[in-house]
Amino acid sequence: MASRSTSRGSSKRATRSRPPQAKGYSVGNMTAKRFSQAFGEIVSNVESVIKGKNDVIRLALTAMLCEGHILFEDVPGTGKTMLARALAQSMNASNARVQCTPDMLPADITGSSIYDQRKTKFEFMPGPVFVNVLLADEVNRATPKTQSALLEAMGERKVSADGVTHSLPRPFFVLATQNPVELAGTFPLPEAQLDRFLFKLSMGYMDRDSEYEVMFDNQVQLAIEDLKSVVNTATITQMIAYTTTINLSPEVAYYIIDLVQATREDPALSLGASPRASIALLRASRALAASDGRTDVYPDDVREVLTPILAHRIMLNPDAMLRGETVDAVIERVVSRVKPPATGGPSRSRTSAASSDDGETTAPTRAVRRRRPKAKTGARR
Repeated sequence: MASRSTSRGSSKRATRSRPPQAKGYSVGNMTAKRFSQAFGEIVSNVESVIKGKNDVIRLALTAMLCEGHILFEDVPGTGKTMLARALAQSMNASNARVQCTPDMLPADITGSSIYDQRKTKFEFMPGPVFVNVLLADEVNRATPKTQSALLEAMGERKVSADGVTHSLPRPFFVLATQNPVELAGTFPLPEAQLDRFLFKLSMGYMDRDSEYEVMFDNQVQLAIEDLKSVVNTATITQMIAYTTTINLSPEVAYYIIDLVQATREDPALSLGASPRASIALLRASRALAASDGRTDVYPDDVREVLTPILAHRIMLNPDAMLRGETVDAVIERVVSRVKPPATGGPSRSRTSAASSDDGETTAPTRAVRRRRPKAKTGARR
């Protein structure tokens, strides 16, 4: 599926029908086994074009299943656009790409009303934000007014124009990028807006073998042009709803709270994590547990998503920066200081055993998890 680009001053817009409004989720026949299988199929499909980035792909899909958004801080040419397209094509979803510039207006993203001479009335023409997967390239080059319009759509999943509210399609996922170099003429996102992103990640460069594969896979045409879908958006909707049913014991819930509150007490930080970070850890750890085919969240799930969630939500004070401390080092210190619970069993409100697809009962013992490489977070120093 080809992505669309938009720029200010375009003389024509593609005429599209208004996306249907979401009417609520239904888990349907989704189970832990089916969730894990669908998750693995999407990751494998994306890996056929994005080489050597399993950890980033899994985190990006995890964010989508939490209905969260990702901010990539990375250099050009590392595959951010391809990742957004590959995720969209793997789930047969619509996608668009917006190249942010200082002269871009909010209407270039959200859409605007156009006067129809034949009907003698104004009609709303949806902008590129009315898709399932939106790539906002170099978001820090857009003005604060345009950034606010995009972030409002991210938070509310609605767009208001001329006094009318238009709902965005579900699922809706924004992958925004910003360049860590060439900062002249840019408008850095303030802390309050960075908090809107679920994860802050970095793709990073590929290793030698992966770059060899990519070089030959794309020698004639882009490999993504032949990428087929493995699920549909209805399945993704069911998976999103299923993550909310994953058990979270009070012990693990308080572990999340203790980690977040510990950032507010660390002497190296001038800004600790907000309650939104606690909610993000809850949602992301549930999705991560479901991706492993489990119905319970363990402390390992929380720790695995801790750095991508907290890296852009906390801020070092001047003394810590002069000492050469980093955000990653502070997070590691917080993790070592907060004692994890002895077990991560099911919540007291749920039964102490979970049923598998074949009808057998599995005890809530700690699963042996496959170790995955840690994703780069693009954390601030």
